Amino acid sequence: MVKKVLVLNGPNMNLLGEREPEIYGSKSLVEIESELTELARKAKVEVEFFQSNHEGEIVDKIQKSRADTGCIIINPAAFTHTSIAIRDALVSVKIPAVEVHLSNIYGREDFRHHSYIAAVARGQIAGFGAYGYILAFHAALEIMKK
Repeated sequence: MVKKVLVLNGPNMNLLGEREPEIYGSKSLVEIESELTELARKAKVEVEFFQSNHEGEIVDKIQKSRADTGCIIINPAAFTHTSIAIRDALVSVKIPAVEVHLSNIYGREDFRHHSYIAAVARGQIAGFGAYGYILAFHAALEIMKK
């Protein structure tokens, strides 16, 4: 079993905790990463984090992960609704992915209701705030067992 989970975050996720806390919560990305690091330690799994505001950097990271990653947890943020390139990268590497959103994208503006990632992800977790990452991590562990 490959014992590495890659956690990818898209644009503006570096501003978590400051940016619209009424929608995205008060936890920072660093705090979320700290919680996942502790879960990974207990599960004896490696976890790697990557955040970028640039679509091509996310595509590059997905491509580079194909040799040593058992599952990708991805919050593409705004790229959810626009990036065929990220979708295609996920398909190309054949690594199972879990899509995460802090807010319920289906309860927000109409343009947020479509995800290019959902159809190629193993599953999607939305609307549970930072706890969604913990749910996604547990899902990733289950996926990697198979």
